Amino acid sequence: MTDKKRRVAVIGGGITGLAAAFYLQEQAKLHHYPLEIVLLESSHRLGGKLQTLRKDGFIIERGPDSFIDRRGIISSLATKIGIDHDMIKTAHAKTYIAINNKELQPVPTSNILGIPTQIKPFMASSLVSWSGKVRATADWILPPSRVDGDQSLGKFVRRRFGEEFVQNVIEPFLSGVFSGDIDELSLEATLPILRDYEQQSSSLMRGIRRELTSIEGRAFTKEYNAFNMQTFAKGMDMLVDALATHLTCQLMKGVRVQSITSYEQQVCLSLNNKSTLAVDGVVVAIPHQSARTLFEDHLLEDLKDIPSNTVATVSMIFKEADLPSFDGTDIFMSRNSDYSLTSLTYEHKKWSHIAPEGYALVNCYIGRTGDASIVELSDSEIEKILLEDLHQLSGLNVQPIETIVSRWKDSMPQYTIGHIERVKRAKANLHGAFPTVRLAGNSYEGISLANCIEQGFNNAEEILAQLFSTQEVVQ
Repeated sequence: MTDKKRRVAVIGGGITGLAAAFYLQEQAKLHHYPLEIVLLESSHRLGGKLQTLRKDGFIIERGPDSFIDRRGIISSLATKIGIDHDMIKTAHAKTYIAINNKELQPVPTSNILGIPTQIKPFMASSLVSWSGKVRATADWILPPSRVDGDQSLGKFVRRRFGEEFVQNVIEPFLSGVFSGDIDELSLEATLPILRDYEQQSSSLMRGIRRELTSIEGRAFTKEYNAFNMQTFAKGMDMLVDALATHLTCQLMKGVRVQSITSYEQQVCLSLNNKSTLAVDGVVVAIPHQSARTLFEDHLLEDLKDIPSNTVATVSMIFKEADLPSFDGTDIFMSRNSDYSLTSLTYEHKKWSHIAPEGYALVNCYIGRTGDASIVELSDSEIEKILLEDLHQLSGLNVQPIETIVSRWKDSMPQYTIGHIERVKRAKANLHGAFPTVRLAGNSYEGISLANCIEQGFNNAEEILAQLFSTQEVVQ
């Protein structure tokens, strides 16, 4: 290992960038690397979309309100930074789907992303007609598909379950998770595990059931229709604050990187404060739209073909007694409904700590693929439209005590067909021109919180291995 001191810059102070900087710092301490780390964030706050508003006893999430941590990536990080005891699991969850503007229908128990794992609850559901149910059970006998290359997520699940079941059950779930059109989304980039289930078990239902039987404890809750959702007791930005507290590296807020060029054997960052920064390695942890602008000669041209959706979270506060009686916590809207909502969550029912006693917090989510118009309306116009939806859904006829609109323009990258190959080409081109520069974040290899943290770790590890000529960097 070389004794020469090296400097690595992390561009972007969202969760991916924070994870990368933390990993670099921990590994430098562990292996005694002569390393200087600089974290640059163009805004004056860290955390990206992880933003928590605390007001009058309410904990209001402007971005993600929870996470699933099946592989323990988040819990492991939380343990290292001392907030693992602040992780809590949902107290209650029950999902409904709105179909054709009719009465809400509960999602049958024992399913993952709308895919049933048990026949009895599925057959008793009113979400799908009997002919649709019979067609869906063909998943048990259909042979694996023989499609070479990528295909749409929608095409794949329709072949297994039929049109009605996908439209009424699976599509609302998947559109809610990925904020996109399943007929445009890539199977390989979003849920390749579904293809694995099909190939290994000749059935998605059978494959999921086999996996669930191997899960220990309460990682999966049959009655909640999902893997356990978790959050942090004082808000999701606890993770941001704890990471920032543990970082001892140089932190530059309000400083934007304008360009990245080569400089002798190093990489030169031109900053908006008219200065430059010479470094040996870079983790670029900002959205792909911004990353493209940092390099000359259309180096990341492939990234322009990654579309992004504009979405918004609308948090409404009510007196709990004013809400119509409802035993559910989440509602997803099918594509054939007329609602402007894409989904909504009764946050105070899922998380008992986020609202004072006697009050309710309802999060409404808006923004569909190819239509950002509703998000661009004024706060009062959005509130009016959503209250009409809530009236039609539940009979709600009172005004909220307060409404908070959080807009996220072009914030949800869409992993359309061919996404994996586009990202591979972009990263290969970047590596050829800048061997010690890496791309990380929700634009590339996963949109979840755990995915972003893992990308931060992995790309930091690659740079360390390259700079210090190690065979392997052990976490």
